[in-house]
Amino acid sequence: MEGPWVGTWRPHPRRGPILAEYSTPGPKYGLPGSTGHAAHDPTIDRAPAYSFRGTKAPSTDNCSPGPQYFIHPSITKTGKYVSPSAHVMGRPKTKILVTPGPSDYITDPANKHIYYTAPSNTMVFRPKNFQRFRTPGPGAYTLPRILGPHTAYTHAEPCYTMKGKSQYQSCFKDVAKTPGPAAFDKVDLDIYKTRAPKYTM
Repeated sequence: MEGPWVGTWRPHPRRGPILAEYSTPGPKYGLPGSTGHAAHDPTIDRAPAYSFRGTKAPSTDNCSPGPQYFIHPSITKTGKYVSPSAHVMGRPKTKILVTPGPSDYITDPANKHIYYTAPSNTMVFRPKNFQRFRTPGPGAYTLPRILGPHTAYTHAEPCYTMKGKSQYQSCFKDVAKTPGPAAFDKVDLDIYKTRAPKYTM
């Protein structure tokens, strides 16, 4: 239970730890220890630490075969050393082929590409099939028009047309349908002249 009010303050039970109860900076902070090797206080000298370990196994990278193996002196780091030597062998058996002689070649077709020759024309027979030679004549083509509003590839200028006046319900067809002088209302003078003041009751 909370006690009575003391001025503007009312005593109540403690809700958390009080700093005066601790000799350290407080329950919120924790100082590192001064013993051991890990998490040691950096402000305090640390004594050297020693550990006992077994013999390390030799690495396979620097192991040699040992004295029980004998390496021939001709074996080097780049391979086996062999002195240069020439080998004497018999002539291989070759199959003799019949090759063409100098008179078997004709250079006449190639002479026209090397030497200057006069132009020459050749005559051939007319082919029997005229289907591929039946091309359309000049009158078979129709050129697009270049006059008017709808042209294919030219710029069309503005076009105007003249049309007669329609005679549908026209006054020129029946004179009796023309309006007379009494068909128009009298124009008020106030529309185009200064209007006189008007008074209403």
